[in-house]
Amino acid sequence: MNAFRTVRIPLLLGLGLACAVPALAQSAHRLGPQRINGYWILINHNVAVDVPNGGRNMNKPGCASVSYTIGSDGVPRDIKVEKVVPAGDFGQIAASAVANFRYGPSLTNRASEPVSTYYIVPFNSPDQGEGQQQLMAPCRLPGYDEG
Repeated sequence: MNAFRTVRIPLLLGLGLACAVPALAQSAHRLGPQRINGYWILINHNVAVDVPNGGRNMNKPGCASVSYTIGSDGVPRDIKVEKVVPAGDFGQIAASAVANFRYGPSLTNRASEPVSTYYIVPFNSPDQGEGQQQLMAPCRLPGYDEG
């Protein structure tokens, strides 16, 4: 009876590890927007977006950050509006844009590994440059590898 007990415990531990390995393999790297091109390349730069006819603070400059995971098929999933500055209705527009993104794997991501990232959508801002960067700064999310 003791021999059975000694074999059963390692067997159960082995089964537990075997079940945990696929779950660990599916966890995505967490990357900031600056590093995403090392894994995935945005294929469509013009996306259709659902824009409401009106809403709070829609005429003010602002930004919205949306977190999501790029799946192994290049499609965003687990889309979540994380931050909207100033508070208003930009979030649903930003989430709609991200939902329509499509990605292709980069040359260094031939295995199409999923990654978690975020995207900042500027609203009513200068086209580029320092003004846009200042507008988007409050929407940066901590906890993503920016290095």
